[in-house]
Amino acid sequence: MALSRTEREQFLAEPHIAALSVNAGDDRAPLTVPIWYEYSPGGDIWIMTGRDSRKAELITSAGRFSLMVDRVEPTIRYVSVEGPVVSAVPAAREQLESISARYLPADKVDGYVDDAWKNHGEQVVFHMRPTRWLSSDLGQV
Repeated sequence: MALSRTEREQFLAEPHIAALSVNAGDDRAPLTVPIWYEYSPGGDIWIMTGRDSRKAELITSAGRFSLMVDRVEPTIRYVSVEGPVVSAVPAAREQLESISARYLPADKVDGYVDDAWKNHGEQVVFHMRPTRWLSSDLGQV
């Protein structure tokens, strides 16, 4: 059963690890990789990745990407969303802190952020405006 707008937005706002997919060019399947993301219902989605990464190159070239999040308990549910990139800006340390706090235990955030900021190279934040949604809750199996 398809989710309502409120249900799908609330589900996407939860801290799931997303599968990001972006066009990888002629004769290639889409690049699909796990990624952390931030989203609040009704807003844009943002992700952070290495400025010189293949992901960043492909997202810049395609001008859009999709994310899919799912779970298997208490019911099988997924939300898939795609849309255009509405901005790409250099990442700030505060954004790395925010997204890390979404996924990591509180006592691990500072150490991770210090290491990532120092060792992962320059990062870029892509903001995507959700325009197409697919969602379903298949119930308990």
